[in-house]
Amino acid sequence: MRKTVKIADKIVGDGNPCFITAEIGINHNGSVNIAKRLIDIALLAGCDAVKFQKRTIDVVYTPEELAKERQSVFGNTNGDLKRGLEFGYEQYKEIDEYCKQKGIIWYASCWDEQAVDFIEQFNTPCYKIASASLTDDNLLKYVRKTGKPIFLATGMSTMEQIQHAVDVLGEDNLIIYHCTSTYPTVNNEINLKVISTLRQIYNCPIGFSGHEKGILPSIMSAILGANAVERHITIDRTLWGSDQAASLEREGIYRVVRDIHQISAIMGDGVKRVYDSEIPIIEKLRRK
Repeated sequence: MRKTVKIADKIVGDGNPCFITAEIGINHNGSVNIAKRLIDIALLAGCDAVKFQKRTIDVVYTPEELAKERQSVFGNTNGDLKRGLEFGYEQYKEIDEYCKQKGIIWYASCWDEQAVDFIEQFNTPCYKIASASLTDDNLLKYVRKTGKPIFLATGMSTMEQIQHAVDVLGEDNLIIYHCTSTYPTVNNEINLKVISTLRQIYNCPIGFSGHEKGILPSIMSAILGANAVERHITIDRTLWGSDQAASLEREGIYRVVRDIHQISAIMGDGVKRVYDSEIPIIEKLRRK
């Protein structure tokens, strides 16, 4: 029997509702008020969780990278931008309290060990390993030491690299996301059949982290057996920010959750039967 993973009061795996995360990421643009609006959107849509990103700027980026010229609302360098988008303790404390008040799970993808220590202050129920971090063995081991469930994104990774990461993490308390790391992802690079490939190889829950425009691939992923789905959300896709165009606005994430939750009933159990509701139609239309 395929393994399942427990996240707070939710069970992720075959036979359970698809676990849906609204990825806020950095689409808050440095504003806690926008972050709260996005949490509200996720909650009203029926998402199970919201996710943020946490980086220790001077660890993740080199001084040369931070000094590069880059115009933004925060200043003239890449460092100005990265620091402007990064929430500190007081902001995350406010987010933590808001999510607890609203009754929704929140967690983060941590890009370095110090970021893991930072998020541990809030005792989030799980972590995500971003696709960019899949080959960072030390970070994988550090996150695993928390003993909490892990979502592993597999964008821009070969099967050999994925296998190595799974070897480091182990399959227990692991959910593997199929993912393509382009924003937005074009249709012929989404490759949803990889979900079936991963299900054949691994005994843990398999999910889909989508960056496509629209909602069809995310819904199809659940039909193909995705136990968890993650989509970026935004209050406005035209806002400034690198992830906005690959994100869903309120109506989009609502439709994703609504449609995925209907899949189990629509798919049925595969047993052909005559339903009671068909009896009057038989009596009306069949001659013999």
